[in-house]
Amino acid sequence: MTKRFDCSDLDQRAEGIEEAAAAVRRGELVVLPTDTVYGLGADAFTHTAVAALLEAKGRGRDMPPPVLVGTVRAATALVEDLGPYGQDLIDAFWPGPLTIVCKANRALSWDLGDTKGTVALRMPLHPVALDLLKETGPMAVSSANRSGSPAAVTAAEAEEQFGDAVAVYLDGGKSADNTPSSILDLTTAVPRLLRRGAIPVQKLRGIIGYVATDDD
Repeated sequence: MTKRFDCSDLDQRAEGIEEAAAAVRRGELVVLPTDTVYGLGADAFTHTAVAALLEAKGRGRDMPPPVLVGTVRAATALVEDLGPYGQDLIDAFWPGPLTIVCKANRALSWDLGDTKGTVALRMPLHPVALDLLKETGPMAVSSANRSGSPAAVTAAEAEEQFGDAVAVYLDGGKSADNTPSSILDLTTAVPRLLRRGAIPVQKLRGIIGYVATDDD
């Protein structure tokens, strides 16, 4: 049975985070607010949960979901290393709308899809999301929309698309900014911008120098 919680109410917020964390541990899907758009989330280490997330979105394994973390320490445990630029970028832009792609820790027992040995990581700047992530640990989280549809900026929009496929909806109000996160690939010698987003290229270059883009 689907449950919905208004996170503007402190009692509902606390109960909602508890219920959402329990659902994630059971391998179920949840919808949560982030600092960009709403996210559809699942336990990153439960193979069936990640598969259910991809199925709900109408995506294949060729489009693996990013992983959200509640702490920088959690992120570093998921990667082989952050490379020469990762820590500086984290210091400058986390928590916030920057997703970094790193080489995944090969010792981890997870299956996010056809990642080619990489993982896309982000720490969102949203109190509800961070509180949930601190309870669950790393979560596979993709934008809350069916593939090809606009990303949900309210919990109600997410529910219209996913209905009972989601166990818990955490309603954090309308998204303050529906611009997606910037995605930066750190697995190559020169960092490459994979998606333009909330952080301008000039700000990224201000921290790490040269950033390759499709315009180059």
